[in-house]
Amino acid sequence: MTTTQELTAGLGDLPYNVFARVCPSRGTLEHVTGRWGALTLGALYEGSLRFNELRRRVDGVSEKMLSQTLHALERDGLVHREAQPTNPPRVDYELTPLGHGVAERLLALIHFVEGSMDDVLAARERYDAARA
Repeated sequence: MTTTQELTAGLGDLPYNVFARVCPSRGTLEHVTGRWGALTLGALYEGSLRFNELRRRVDGVSEKMLSQTLHALERDGLVHREAQPTNPPRVDYELTPLGHGVAERLLALIHFVEGSMDDVLAARERYDAARA
């Protein structure tokens, strides 16, 4: 098994440390890895979407949560919001180059989790049976 020290070896020269309580990278990590952030970034990976298209794609997210998530991801430079001066107004969301890189890594994790679900479900059954 790989330790945190092994994973972060050679990264000591970075000016940020997500394990430090006051590091600003921790907030961005929370935005990216939170349920709605990860799903929003993943949904935008293949191209721009309008707000309601994105809301349908990220099944279960409320309008308020999606709006808050998009604001946080836009502030972090991961999502670009394009408002068209039309009637009615049209707003499109797409990943920035930085957001695309983050989404690519998240999708690898998402695909790994999806591919491992049989093992996860079996582990849950063993866990629950041992505690029953």
